[in-house]
Amino acid sequence: MPLNAPLILNRWSPRSFSPVDIDPQDLLAFLDAGRWAPSAYNSQPWRFIYARHNTPEWDRFLSWLIPFNRSWAENASAIVFVASRTITISSRTGEPSPLRTHAFDTGAASILVQLQASQAGWAVHPISGFDHDLAHAALVIGKQASAENLSEELRKREQPSSRASLNELAFEGRFNASEKSED
Repeated sequence: MPLNAPLILNRWSPRSFSPVDIDPQDLLAFLDAGRWAPSAYNSQPWRFIYARHNTPEWDRFLSWLIPFNRSWAENASAIVFVASRTITISSRTGEPSPLRTHAFDTGAASILVQLQASQAGWAVHPISGFDHDLAHAALVIGKQASAENLSEELRKREQPSSRASLNELAFEGRFNASEKSED
């Protein structure tokens, strides 16, 4: 059965943004979508910290990106850093029990933010090139602009990425023997 939800199929991660301001209430609405993500024991182990373009925090947030990402993200409307941590709960025996699924739960929150922003006509580019001592994930949010605004090298890449086929990613009962596991 083919996937047919346009909200998912049409989402991609552009790098070309128009330098427009984002209304704080719009940005908070996107982050609020993340608040509704499922998490182990409803622990909500993620936290969002953000800066909007043309605010005093903007240059500091931009400086935490690697130079490659900084070169195109400078025209975005917001940068959101996402932090998460292992939460400890009391087990049935009363002993502390760490919930180690914080990264999984935070990923769920991140994709809801991305889908909400996309639904509202904004583009989001999740990135990994930033100071990882500060956060676990980063989202660059803005209004998509023409690829002509990018360097020639980036213009060539400004299109949705292909995806692995489902039979390369999903296996019934056990992983494909040809897949290498990493311990």
